[in-house]
Amino acid sequence: MALLERVSTLLRANINDLLSKAEDPEKLARQLVLDMENQLMQVKTQVAIAIADQHLLLKKKTEQEEMHTQWLRKAELAVTKQQDDLARAALERALSHQRLAEGLAQQHGDQTAEADTLRQAYTRLQQKLNETQARVELLTAQLRRNRAAQKARAAQTMLENGNGERKLARLVAKVDEGASRNHGARTLLAVASSETLDERFASMEQNDQIEALLLELKERQPRLAVHS
Repeated sequence: MALLERVSTLLRANINDLLSKAEDPEKLARQLVLDMENQLMQVKTQVAIAIADQHLLLKKKTEQEEMHTQWLRKAELAVTKQQDDLARAALERALSHQRLAEGLAQQHGDQTAEADTLRQAYTRLQQKLNETQARVELLTAQLRRNRAAQKARAAQTMLENGNGERKLARLVAKVDEGASRNHGARTLLAVASSETLDERFASMEQNDQIEALLLELKERQPRLAVHS
């Protein structure tokens, strides 16, 4: 059956080999555990179904065997009463129940074998799952240690090369440069505002001078003032 084939594939899988070749071993390990858990649940369900079918077949076989025995007794009774036709009919029914009982016995045997196979698969898959979970926990811990060690080596290399101090110096320089630019911008803005104010006063004074000169010209030359 397909389920047992999938279980067999999982049982044959070399976990260490798969993880060693994976780009992301931690992710693959989690997926393997998930697949095994799913398959284990399906096998457990099939085991329960197989056992139930096994009990049902045994019950039906027993019923047919009892019916066979009953019809044999009826045939014996008919013989004692010298009713051969009735005895023949009873024997025919007895043989029919015997054949059914034999067929059910074969089915029960096959079902028992299947249930045993499923039980064994369940047990082996449970063991494989436990082993895989343990390996995943070890792998996860190892990967975490490796990442921590890499970060520690990177930090140590940075300190040894003085990268930390140089980065801090560059950061301070950028902050000072930014502050200088801001101060310069404020100074230019103040100067620009001052120049604009001076220009306005100078323009106003120039206008007053022009008006005064014009008035003076008008007073010296009345005719020019009239024409104007």
